[in-house]
Amino acid sequence: MIHLSGSLAFDRIMTFPGRFEDHILPEKLHFLNVCFPIDHVEEKRGGTAGNIAYTLALLNEPSTIYTSVGKDFSAYGRELMALGISLDGVNTVESDFTACAYITSDQAGNQITGFSPAAMKVPAFPGKTPAVKEGDWALIGPGNVDDMMNLAAFYRENGVKYIFDPGQQITSMTGDQLVSGLTGATVLIGNDYEIELIGKMTGLDRDALLDRVEFLIVTYGSKGSTILHKGVNPYEVPAVKPEVVSDPTGAGDSYRSGLLKGLHSGMGIPFAARLGAVASSFCVEKYGTQLHSFNAETFRVRYETTFGPMPVLK
Repeated sequence: MIHLSGSLAFDRIMTFPGRFEDHILPEKLHFLNVCFPIDHVEEKRGGTAGNIAYTLALLNEPSTIYTSVGKDFSAYGRELMALGISLDGVNTVESDFTACAYITSDQAGNQITGFSPAAMKVPAFPGKTPAVKEGDWALIGPGNVDDMMNLAAFYRENGVKYIFDPGQQITSMTGDQLVSGLTGATVLIGNDYEIELIGKMTGLDRDALLDRVEFLIVTYGSKGSTILHKGVNPYEVPAVKPEVVSDPTGAGDSYRSGLLKGLHSGMGIPFAARLGAVASSFCVEKYGTQLHSFNAETFRVRYETTFGPMPVLK
């Protein structure tokens, strides 16, 4: 089983028909007052845990989600359960709404996001405690900070390998909390900006981070990703070319789904990261984080177009 903690949220995805950099004056950053006119907006089901679980379901990999949601979640929950995703770890807070992200993307693929945690301010753990067994994997994504800290300790105590992925919650955590969460993780993952921010907040450079985690994965969007491991040369994983680019939102979550699929199948991390790159390429083809689809054959063909023969997954 794969255990996922993080957010379940509604995404309001907006498109700005220009580039943010053309409208931000570096010499005026001390007094930022900018309006970006939006030419398209949609509400989609999202959240890091939901997005990862969705693509895992496409990969025929069951998962359980641990987080808190609000009184408006029932329809979203039915959609997830129809895919075989377990919501046994989901805590419903009837007095609040489900978390919501407001995501604006420009024509260069840059994003500005505002996020309201709402019901997610209430921890799900220990009221919802994972029933773990040997061979399980877990991912701790950006969610309730108490859950992120306590689940990391729980997984370490129970010998469960986990990926620490603080993402959008980095700025809500202290340096000590980040060190506590990542220490003992099998994988620390983030984009290049997030990893630099973690280093700044913790005072740990990449070598020091690798004293605390087995693998460090740095993602670079359309430029692919890099796997770092102590004493080994970096391993570069190229991005997989999609047929069309509609929206980058959720691509990183799909990458994590492929990564988890490979790791839970007992494959090496380079292969798992390649699965992540393929899964990510399908996500960017759709406007939204849970609208893409593929089957075993279309996935295999896209993998082999970039990487060569694909091993058989368990």
